Amino acid sequence: MIRAIVLGGSRGIGKAISDSLKSINIDVFAASKNDIDTSDLNSVRKFLEKNTQTDILVLNTGGPSPKLFSAITEGDWKLYHNQLFLGFCTILQNIKINNNGYIFLISSNVIKEPNAKLIISSAYRAAFTEVFKVLSKEYAQKKISCINIAPGPINTDRTQELIENVKEFEKSLPMRRLGEPEEIGNFVKAIIENKIKYLSGVTINFDGANSNYIF
Repeated sequence: MIRAIVLGGSRGIGKAISDSLKSINIDVFAASKNDIDTSDLNSVRKFLEKNTQTDILVLNTGGPSPKLFSAITEGDWKLYHNQLFLGFCTILQNIKINNNGYIFLISSNVIKEPNAKLIISSAYRAAFTEVFKVLSKEYAQKKISCINIAPGPINTDRTQELIENVKEFEKSLPMRRLGEPEEIGNFVKAIIENKIKYLSGVTINFDGANSNYIF
């Protein structure tokens, strides 16, 4: 049976992906923060001792609370350096992705449009996106596809935390609504179910036409 590991798989986008993959009889380990905390490298190492290989890997984690640059502490930088960057690098260096597998990175639209109040997330998610892009060529030799999904405004607890008046905010969006986590889950499922392999090394802007950038 095909195996998938979904980090942050107990809520939000991660849960939606987990549920979608389970619906096509994939053996899914929906890892919660109790299973692996990417901000804690000891937690990452313990997780990797028990989980040495998989067919599908979904790299997904939450981000920091909004803070202006002047309010960010040294501790904040160190914490999220691990959570959003070094933890993921450590995982990819130590876990085997089986041939013909998939790696999905759930990043954020801040990799394309940096946000002054989310500068830590903007910096480290963009940095790991660079690593992921470089590695996609190496993984391609083993027919492993790497897809970076950059969500915009999605109906998750995270969005509720970041936006004060969601209903009013929705009026400003092209589709007049937030995206649903299940839409991302179904997208991931469709890629795997239909064995789409040549779509690799790309970033998918999942934002309902809300962004202004072209690429």
